Parts: sequence; C-alpha cells; structure tokens
Amino acid sequence: MASKGTLSNLPPPPQEIPPNVVPIQVEPGKGCGSLSERLRPNFNQMNGPRPGVKGKKIHLLTNHFRVCFQGGTSHLHSYSVNVHYENGDPVTRRNLIRKVIQKLWEIYSLELGEQAFATDGQQSLFTACPLPKKKLEFTVVLDVATSKSKTDGSLSGNGDFSEGDQKRQKIISGFKTFKVQITFVSVIPFQSMLDAPNGVKSGNNEVLRALDTILQHSNAKRNCLLLRQSYFSNEIRNFMDLTGGILGLRGFHSSFQSVQGGLFFNLDVSTTTIIQLGPLVNFLMANQNVDNPFKIDWTKATGILKNLRIKLAHSNREHKITGLSDRLCKELKFLLRLKGSHDQNDNVQTVEVTVYDYFIRRRGIELSYSSNLPCINVGSQHRPQFIPIELCSLVSLQRYKEELSIHQRSLLLKKLRQKPMEIINDLNEELKTNNYDTDPMLRACGISINKSFTQVGGRILSPPLLRVGNKVDLVPKRSRWNFNDKKFAEPKGIEFWVVVNFSTGFDIRSSYTELAKLGAMEGMHIRPPAFVFEENPKHKKKPGSVRVDLMFEQIISKFRKDPPRFILCFLPTKFSCLYGPWKKKCLMDFGIRNQCIAMNRVDEAYLANVILKMNARLGGINFMLSAEVSQTIPLVSKVPTLILGMDVRHAASARSDLPSVAAVVGSRQWPMISCYAASIRVQPPKTETIHSLFKPLSEGEDTGIIRELLMDFYASSGKRKPAQIIIFRQGLCESQFKQIINEVEEIIKACKFLDETWSPKFTLIIAQRRHHTKLFQPDSSENIPPGTVVDTKICHPLYNNNFYMCANAARVGTSRPSHYFVLLDEIGFSSDDAQELVHCLCYVSQRCTSAIYEVAPIRYARLAAAQMLEIVKSEGPQLPKLHKNIRDTMFFC
Repeated sequence: MASKGTLSNLPPPPQEIPPNVVPIQVEPGKGCGSLSERLRPNFNQMNGPRPGVKGKKIHLLTNHFRVCFQGGTSHLHSYSVNVHYENGDPVTRRNLIRKVIQKLWEIYSLELGEQAFATDGQQSLFTACPLPKKKLEFTVVLDVATSKSKTDGSLSGNGDFSEGDQKRQKIISGFKTFKVQITFVSVIPFQSMLDAPNGVKSGNNEVLRALDTILQHSNAKRNCLLLRQSYFSNEIRNFMDLTGGILGLRGFHSSFQSVQGGLFFNLDVSTTTIIQLGPLVNFLMANQNVDNPFKIDWTKATGILKNLRIKLAHSNREHKITGLSDRLCKELKFLLRLKGSHDQNDNVQTVEVTVYDYFIRRRGIELSYSSNLPCINVGSQHRPQFIPIELCSLVSLQRYKEELSIHQRSLLLKKLRQKPMEIINDLNEELKTNNYDTDPMLRACGISINKSFTQVGGRILSPPLLRVGNKVDLVPKRSRWNFNDKKFAEPKGIEFWVVVNFSTGFDIRSSYTELAKLGAMEGMHIRPPAFVFEENPKHKKKPGSVRVDLMFEQIISKFRKDPPRFILCFLPTKFSCLYGPWKKKCLMDFGIRNQCIAMNRVDEAYLANVILKMNARLGGINFMLSAEVSQTIPLVSKVPTLILGMDVRHAASARSDLPSVAAVVGSRQWPMISCYAASIRVQPPKTETIHSLFKPLSEGEDTGIIRELLMDFYASSGKRKPAQIIIFRQGLCESQFKQIINEVEEIIKACKFLDETWSPKFTLIIAQRRHHTKLFQPDSSENIPPGTVVDTKICHPLYNNNFYMCANAARVGTSRPSHYFVLLDEIGFSSDDAQELVHCLCYVSQRCTSAIYEVAPIRYARLAAAQMLEIVKSEGPQLPKLHKNIRDTMFFC
C-alpha cells in the first residue's frame, strides 16, 4: 500500500464534466508558452508511441554487449585536475598530463589510499573511493631530456643569433618539475543506473562520461593513438598503404551506451589516416609524387608539416615542427660562440657559420643532400632552432588531417570492406585480447562485460510500389530495380545543347552518342549536340578558373544571343580543379543546366546513371511512389505538407580559412514528395547550426533560406501554404539536439513573417550516421535484409520515438543502419507511420535505381552543400546566389 506521504503528493482527482459542457480542445502548438517550450522534446516514454508492428519479424545480433554489475563501489568520485609547469604556465599536452598524473600516483600511492584512477588527459580525474582531502596539491618531478647551456645553436628569425639566443642546447639527463592541483567536484552514483531496466535516466550522462574515461585511460596505458572513443594500436597488421606517404589505420571504437535494455558496452571497428613514419624527406617526396628532394614544393609542404612530431638522428630527441627556414641550409647563417674565447674585457668571441657547416665540421655529421634544401624549425618563431632535413624522421601514429585524394579515398574504402562475419570475428578477437574485466577501475566498480553479441528483435518492411512511365507500377527486389523495357515517369528531351571537352584524351563522341541512345530507351528525345567545344591543349597547364573562362569565351562567341539550354561537360578526373569554377559559371553566372562526366570511368552502367541525373536536372521525374499518385501516404497526402532536408558541410580541418556551407532542400509540387528545390548559404567555419534560415532586412523583406523554399512550395503547389512541415536534419550528435530547437524557432519566425496568423504543425526528425551500432543475422554471412528496422532494446531510452533503419541492401561491406530520432511531433505520427515515411523517402532519390541508406531530402541537402563547397574552395569564401534559371531545378541531383 502506498504511504500517506506518497498519497499527499498526488494531484486531486478530476472533476466530473457536466453533460451539457463540451471541453475546449487545445490545438497542438497553441497555448504552449514560448516557442522553446512548444518545441521541447518529450522525454516521457509513457506519452510516446508504441513500437511499430508492421513488417516481418526477424531475429538479429548487435555489437552491444551487456554490462553486468557484481558488487563493488556504488559511486565514482569526480575531481578537477590542473597541471602547471614550475613557472606557472599550464600544461596542455594530453600525453604529458597523463605521464605527470601517473608519476604522481606512483610517488604518493600510500597517501592516496593505493586506489585505482582514470584521467582523460585534460582536467577530469575519477576514482572509485574518495581521496583524503577535497583539495590536494602536489609537486611532481619527471625524469626527462632537458637542456643545458653549453655551445651555440639557436637562430633568430633572420638566421642570426640575438644576444640572448647564443646558447646551444646540449642534451643531458635531467628533471622537470610540475605543480599539480586536484579539487573535488562531485560524487557520481551509478549503481541505480546499472540496475535500471530502461537505461540511464535524465541527468546521469556524467556516469557514461566517467565510464568512457576509464576505457580511454586503459587504452592510453597501452600507448594507443586515441581519437575520441576510438583507439589504434601501433601494429603493422593494422596499417593500409594509401600511397602518397599516407596510411590507413584500423582500430576499434569502445564506449558505454545507455539504451532501453539497460547499460551496454558498444564495440566496433574504426579507421583513421596517419602519416607514414620514417625519414621526413621520404614522406614529402611520396606526398607530392616526386622522385627527388629538389622537386618538392616547399610552399605546399609548409602547411602539411606544421605541428608534426619528428625525432632527430643526432640527439634521439623528439620535437614538434613549427616551420621551415626561408633560406637554404648552406646559406642560413648564425653566430657561433667560440669555446673558451674571452678577450681581456671578458667579451665572448663569435664566428659566423652556416647551419650546414656547423653540422658537417663542428658536429662531424655527414649530410648528403641537405645543403640545397630548407631547414626544419623545431624552435619558436622568435627563438628558432633549425635542423637539416635529412636528420629528421617522423614518429609513428600521427594523424593526417588533410583531405584525401580521390585515389586515396577509393583505396581506403576498398580496404575497409569487411563482410559481416569478418567484423564479428574481429570484435570477438578484440574482446579476448583487450580483457576489460581486468581493468582496475572497472573491477573496483564491480563491472564486467558479457562476451556475447546481444540478441534483438527487428522487422522487415515491405518495399514501396514505384510508378514509372505509361502508368506502370513495379516492385523493387532487394531494394533495387531497373528500367529495362520501361520509360521514365516524366521524361524531358533536349533540343538545344552543346558538349564541352576539357583535354580528356578520350573519344567523347561515342559517349554522348551512347547517352542519346540510352535516353531514347527511357523516353527522352535527345537531338544531336549543336556544337562540340574542344579545349586548346595549350591551356591544359593553366589554373582551372582560367581554363573555364577561356572555354566560356568560346561558347559565348558561338551563341551570343541564345545560349544553350544544357551543357554536357567531360572532365579529366572527378573533382578536378575545373569542377568548382565550372559549376560557378553554369549555376551562378549563366544559369545553364549541366552535367559533368569524369573520364576515369565510363561504361554503360555509368552512362545509365548519368541519364537519370540529366532527366532530373532538366525538370523530369524518373520514377515516383505509387502512393504519391494515389495520394495515400499517411498524414502527408491529404494535408499540404512541406518536407525539408537540412545539412551543413565543412571544409577539411586544414582549410580553416574556408566557410562552412549550409544547404536546405524543400519539397515542391505537393502532393509529390519526389521533387525538391535547394537554398544554400555560407556561414562561419565549423559551425553546425544553420544561421540563415530567417534573415529579416526590413519590414516585409526576409532574405533567409526558408522564405525561398516556402515561396517555391506555394508557387508549385497550386498556391497552397503548407499546413504541415516535416524537417529532416542531418549531422547532429545528441549533445547538439538542443541547437535544433533554435533552428525550428527560426523556421517558425519565417512562417510568421509571411503571415502572422499562419501556424503550421511541425515534425522534427534527426538522422544520425555517426554511430557505431551494427546489426547482423545470426549464423549468416549475409547482410541484414533491406527494410530492416529496430525500435526496441538498443534504442535511446530518453527519446520516445527513435529507431534504427537500414533501407538499402549493401552490395559490398557491412550494412550500417541510420538512427532516426523523432524529437518533435505535432502532426501525430504513429511509430509505424514515421517508419513508413522514412522508408519511402529512401526510395525517391532520382540519382539511382536503388534505395539509399538515408532519406532523399537529407541526401539532396548534402549533395547541394558539397557542390557549393567545391565552388568555395576554388573561387573564394563568397558564394554568389544561384541564377534565377536554376533555383527551382534539381541541379544537385
């Protein structure tokens, strides 16, 4: 029986409603307080939809391993750690902080209770039992390689010694002193979490962070390369040569996951790219594909070398590269102090020598080719220390942060292809090798990890019926179909078009003739091209933007009054230096629809795919859902509904000067859900939240993304406003979910700006690909069937409608499902309705004749952003607006 205290906290019983009174029903989204309150995700599972029931049931295995609690402490203790050098400067290097903390524990073990600990190498430290005091201070002395003033060697910025820099660093055994301050932060209870049948409750994310830190600390002790929750050991069998001095490196991801079934350990394969260890000059030659050091482009090398760690052959010390000298080794001079040379006034006598002569004559080190090469600076900008390049070797496990070439990416993907059974075997082997049950912190907590893959129930959804030309319906088989003896649903012909060839060296005539034949088979009437423009071979070595300008001069001179409606462009390679400038000219400057073909791979299958893109970009429809035609898509076909796909693309980490590109695509021609238009903006680098959704400039004027898409929907959908807006957002991790609330608020503002009385209903769905959940069929080497969905046990416990879906059939490698979170649902989708909509939207991508692994609106947004990012890379940070002739086309398809 409930206690009296419990009963007193319950709300009073509801009053009986008189029979003649009709209650007023509050419309969704109204009377809900502020926008943030209206959009707040519902964390109460009892109010969420029940799991779906549609589809054929299937038994699956997943790479989540159950965590068991077998006694031990019920709390973890969290501390803040600050490590400083003796002069008060903070220590920022994670590896050094780890070494200092490890040494501290060795020295003061008895004082600290001889207990285990774990640190993240920054400011967090966790222990199983409390430390003696809430605030502790220690002095730690590490035996390290230090420097002592003996002879000369540090060069000033201009190659000469300044008065204070006339001391050569001589390597000796020595010590370095650190000050360590440890401050108590909180007690983290976790036993209740481990026992909870429905996973971690709200507010206990700190538990997972602490447990993940324990895993990270364990792998750090094995000298692994750590990247977030992934770790990579320095073993030759894990390396994959990607050419250019770059290696792919296999490793594993490990983390604790709180899911609906409780606490689990998630283990998955992981990959990164590193720089090949060995002589520095060998890496530079391989990276730039040259056969001797004197052909190296040192301007290009500067950005790659900065902050890499090298070992010096003559001292065996490690240093970080800070730059290159601006003079050759044989020309770089400094003042060398002569040993024991003091005059009668006790002034030091010096002699001017080059770095090359110093190492050859003073140090007796043989240098074979460094004299005519720059030196490596391992000092600071103000106190440089220059070393001949052939004395420098790269140390192991250093990440390569530049963008991979097309060839390197294809090699990496090829070598990463593992069948499901191969991944299962690798994970089983890692569980045996890295025995987590022996970790002292996990043992202190009483945590053990089951070695068996967890069983989970799933369902296989039936593929949607597709409509092609002549009102023919077809059923995809294993998520694929073809157009044999079939026509496009709405084919578009090409009457007036041209072909452009950028020095490919191939017979392009046979390619565009074959395209015309393939188009005719699908119902496209393609006339012969009006003209074929060949690039002058003399222009081949000029910059890409110059070559494109020269080509357009030819086109304009030929068609001055009436430009072509379509251009087929042949490029030497995919994403060549021509791609960005070419797209800018076509999409922004002239408003010409176009299609690029990379000549490194042209066959019938490739050209068949090109025809799909061409028809879509010309305004045609290759296929659609039969449910679109019959208007039977639940909750979408009967009420004007706008579907948005949103994504942000960032330049490579080495290109911090380039902005990020945000793209939003919106459906058009309701009740269709297969046609989309795009709106794109640039924004500050590495920012994930989209900034330009709503941009009011003055009364009645909004230049934001959403207004463009709303106006396009209105114009293309019989002058109807959308009463419902479904938002698909990609690229956000769980910690960023609250940011999407701000984006939806901006969308609502854009709607209200157009019409204050207009209040469409919203459904917000987040799509995640950056997770490490994989699904397998028991006792089978085959991938899971297309259409597999899982919405129980391994799904997030706090969000009331989230599920994993794998809509496509993976042809190579292992399937990876997408994880969808329904964060907001004013429209009122059931679990089955939401999953069916997501499944159907994976079948409407006009680029291919197969289902894709994500919904088409997100794929389109990603493609549009990627295309614009290529323009930004080549043309600069400003992104011109799309030409008016292009804005309502599927140029991104």
